[in-house]
Amino acid sequence: MNFPPLGITIVATFGIRIAEASGFINVGLSRALSIIPKKIVTPAVIIISVFAHLAADSAYVILMPISALIFYSVGKHPLAGIAASFAGLAGGFSASFTPSIIDPIMQSFTQSAARILDPSYDVNVLCNYFVSLGSTFFVILTCWYITDKIIDPHLKRTMPIDKDLDSKDTTINPPTAQDLKAFRWASLVLLLMVVGLFLLAYPENSLLRASDGSLTSPKSPIMQMIVPLLLIFFAVPSLVHGIIAGTFKDTRTVTKAMEKITYTLVPFIVFSFFCAQFLYSFNRSGIGTLIALSGAEFLKALQMPAGITVFGVLVLTLLLNIIITSATSKWAILSPILVPMLMSVNISPELTQAAFRISDSVMNVSTPMFAFYPLLISYCQRYCKNTGVGTLCLMMIPYTIGLFIVLTLVLYVFWGLGIPLGFDSGYTYPKA
Repeated sequence: MNFPPLGITIVATFGIRIAEASGFINVGLSRALSIIPKKIVTPAVIIISVFAHLAADSAYVILMPISALIFYSVGKHPLAGIAASFAGLAGGFSASFTPSIIDPIMQSFTQSAARILDPSYDVNVLCNYFVSLGSTFFVILTCWYITDKIIDPHLKRTMPIDKDLDSKDTTINPPTAQDLKAFRWASLVLLLMVVGLFLLAYPENSLLRASDGSLTSPKSPIMQMIVPLLLIFFAVPSLVHGIIAGTFKDTRTVTKAMEKITYTLVPFIVFSFFCAQFLYSFNRSGIGTLIALSGAEFLKALQMPAGITVFGVLVLTLLLNIIITSATSKWAILSPILVPMLMSVNISPELTQAAFRISDSVMNVSTPMFAFYPLLISYCQRYCKNTGVGTLCLMMIPYTIGLFIVLTLVLYVFWGLGIPLGFDSGYTYPKA
């Protein structure tokens, strides 16, 4: 079975699980949210939510209730806090300050799809990093405006907060002194690791560079080590935190934490098995090439500008995401068709991937098919018992509309100005 995302996901998830079990993520997010000045609560919650992409699924469990509580404590509607945090985390998932687990997963699918047409084509793991980084600022500003000018006033008018709130939902349990001590030491270790990696990579003759001296080439060791680096940078500081805080008493505690994550990985492993068979059959049969070339001929006959073609990818992904919310599942199906098809009309795989990621993320917050919707509704019901699926959907639709417009404009501005999408990345195929 050849399914590159499987190994990537398992390795990176182990690191994230160690961070969760040690309390490192929990203390870090709780501490960051608890020290926010009242005047900048909304943008601060959104910024932390964008950063929290690295925490993967645990961010939904930790961030949402704390964000609601912080909004409530400063006189804002608590559901607006959940909405702002959800929008920054899921709606802005294509935007990130740092590389995350989704980068190598998307890259593996895109590269496999590109090689249907061009067997020698390489896709850099960070091929969308620049547009992703640039988008973060617009995600923050957009979500800030929508939260303070639209959502919070609307909720205050239409969703009165229940009077019989549970005291545990209106008070913050601060980290203990031991937790804070552990967090400081773990943060110091993380900082030293970042500095150490920089010092190792900086010399011109560094072993982390490619043969031509490049750090960002797909063939450079550091680019090929992104997933192991994610594991190490999550696991080592988290182990330090767990040992000092007392959550990790011995090696058995650590292994048990890693064992628990395997239960949540079982559905993905099953999906990977069947998806691998599908992709193998799809590629061996030549159906992917046939559809891609037929589609390319159709696009050539239409003589549409590349900008309209890419917009079609944005709309297709947006509509498909209403019923299939998993980015991995969708890209596994779409990439073998869209990537070579658009390559045939001179649109690069990196641009196709960027368009997919933008449209995939903005719809996450507005579809009830999203996996965390039941959890978010339960958080909302702590403050407003009559909250349901429709309430949450309607609350999040303005974010979907706003983020879709803004992030699409960001992509086209990057394209129009010729700003690279990421490392070793262009807009046309073949590469200039």
